[in-house]
Amino acid sequence: MRLQLTEIRIAGFGGQGVILSAIVLGKAASIYQGAFATMTQNFGPEARGGACSAQLVLSDSPVLYPYITQPDILVVMSQEAYARFGPELKDGGIMIVEQDLVRVSDHKQEIQVYSVPATRIAEELGKRMVLNSVMVGFFTAVTLLLDADAVRKAVADSVPPSFRELNLKAFEKGLEYGATALTATPNTADPDLHVEYSRE
Repeated sequence: MRLQLTEIRIAGFGGQGVILSAIVLGKAASIYQGAFATMTQNFGPEARGGACSAQLVLSDSPVLYPYITQPDILVVMSQEAYARFGPELKDGGIMIVEQDLVRVSDHKQEIQVYSVPATRIAEELGKRMVLNSVMVGFFTAVTLLLDADAVRKAVADSVPPSFRELNLKAFEKGLEYGATALTATPNTADPDLHVEYSRE
């Protein structure tokens, strides 16, 4: 898979695993897919609970400038993150939102919006903290940017051994949900068109 230069912003609040999500995706690209990646991060004045975001640049050639200018993909996990960073998304870009925490409105019609109840899925797996792995799995499915196996290996390599199995389950749940969402809502910017989540 050829990876073109892609700018990604992931944003939410502390405790959601925003930075770890970016690390996993960057590691998948650079270590397990033979591409290149840079990551920068930003925290608000608070730590846990405060605003935070990560900028990720992925490319099939060395990245010369590590900061994003206008993201191709925006992942938002809080309403504050959506309000702050939503307008930055490039025309034709992809927006991925946490379905239960972000209400999408007044967005550009040229973008594609995909939503996932990542927190809910994580809670049903037993640990809210693995919502970032759910989100990473969903990202992998709907963007088609990275090989699923590369991301899977990066997840396994980036979490404590005691939580590896749970995070991999969360990744698979997100991947499965994303594959369904991609089939159900292709090429749409309508935030009301999303796959309903139900317990198995």
